[in-house]
Amino acid sequence: MSAAATGTFTPRPGGAPLRRQVLAQARMEARLMLRNGEQLLLAVVIPVIVLVGAVLGSARVGLDLDGRPVDVFTPGVLALAVMSTAFTSLAIATGFERRYGVIKRLGSSPLPRTGLLAGKVLALLLVELLQLLVVGGVALALGWSPAASAGAVGGAVATAALGTAAFAALGLFVAGVLRAEATLAAANLVYLLLLAGGAVVLPATAYGGFGEVVRWLPSGALGGGMRTALIDGQVALLPLAVLAGWAALGTVLTARTFKWE
Repeated sequence: MSAAATGTFTPRPGGAPLRRQVLAQARMEARLMLRNGEQLLLAVVIPVIVLVGAVLGSARVGLDLDGRPVDVFTPGVLALAVMSTAFTSLAIATGFERRYGVIKRLGSSPLPRTGLLAGKVLALLLVELLQLLVVGGVALALGWSPAASAGAVGGAVATAALGTAAFAALGLFVAGVLRAEATLAAANLVYLLLLAGGAVVLPATAYGGFGEVVRWLPSGALGGGMRTALIDGQVALLPLAVLAGWAALGTVLTARTFKWE
């Protein structure tokens, strides 16, 4: 009676603090991404297969590389992992969330739209951390010896962060202007095209004269920046500038075209 009299059990309606809302949204987004078989395939399985296949098959193909295959391919596969999560997985998930009205319903919750986007970005970072652990572990088992310096760590983190921003902005742009089925097709097609010819896994020099073009793509800049950081131990300023430009372009396009339902 005394507890009830003092209001201990009096309901206190209202939203949780924004930080808790964003963290809860990020946890949910990350769980949904990792529980989905297709998303897990893009996030972890394909990068590992590409890494193992490239390292073991490079000698048979006769590729002319500037270093050991595992040292050359691992930074590119890490870049591929960022691209698969920040662009393909995000675009597909957001496209179907728009189709089924999930984003519309979340828009009516206490979670603001900026909080929803922050939760998605935080979920991407959590999944990318898992990718780093898995791909990096496989690479170390194959004999990977990355550069160990402040420049290597700083360059890799900066490149991954700007690459995530660029591809996430482009992924939201695609998801915001196309129907869910078209987003699924477009995101997978772009992923395959950039994997094959976007200088993300292979360095731009492997593409001959076309390499001068692909290095300006977000995939080429992401792969080049990761290789410069993890092989040479340096910060690649030009790839960072290219990624920043793509991030700005994608943000502007998304802000002008994205529809929440």
